[in-house]
Amino acid sequence: MSNERLRSAMAAARIDIDAIASSASVDPKTVQRWLNGRVPHARHRWKLVDLLGEDETYYWPQVATSARARAASEAELITLYPQRAYVPPDLWARMFRRAKQSIDVLVYAAVFLHEQQPDLNDRLRELADHGCRIRIALGDPQGTCVEARGREERFGHGIASRCEIALMHYRPLIGHPRVSIHLHDTTLYNSIFRFDDEALINAHVWGANAFAAPVLHVRRLADGHLFSTYTQSFEAVWKESRPAA
Repeated sequence: MSNERLRSAMAAARIDIDAIASSASVDPKTVQRWLNGRVPHARHRWKLVDLLGEDETYYWPQVATSARARAASEAELITLYPQRAYVPPDLWARMFRRAKQSIDVLVYAAVFLHEQQPDLNDRLRELADHGCRIRIALGDPQGTCVEARGREERFGHGIASRCEIALMHYRPLIGHPRVSIHLHDTTLYNSIFRFDDEALINAHVWGANAFAAPVLHVRRLADGHLFSTYTQSFEAVWKESRPAA
């Protein structure tokens, strides 16, 4: 039975068989077999999910029973930090150092990254030069959601000011072919820092600054859904964002 969900997603994303084959490092005939109903290996499923969005069980419902998926999802959680302030600074540095394929950041500002790592732009540029795709989504300083967050945290225009500072930090990277800096005006339920198959998820608590809220360190596993839940959230906001000038 042909996989019409996969076929439709490729058409919607305007991604053809050759592009999928190149990204997944397989023969185009293999991609055609996937469209005809064959289930890809896990590493190929993950690549397709990264390219097209949606959870892998949307395209291949047969890949996991609910019990196995639940167990795998629980195993994806490596560590829970009660506050972002408790995340070791060297962990942030290691995550940026060892990423090879993709870095996705969804925040309002997160100026602490450049404060902790003054050479962060140099590192990101080096990674991009070696083929890493880097996407940074910052809060729009003029956006209504940033304004609302400022009121909720009793920080006034401080959040918008931090967004402007964050954009100032990243602006030198604008124009690099593998670096995209966007602005978004969406409610930020979680700050997402994704590094290849690992992510640090900073949950948000109404009325509290992000540094005082919990952080989940997760790593993608076959059949798990925790990691993919947050990567799908990133993709949804990215579609609503716009390039920074």
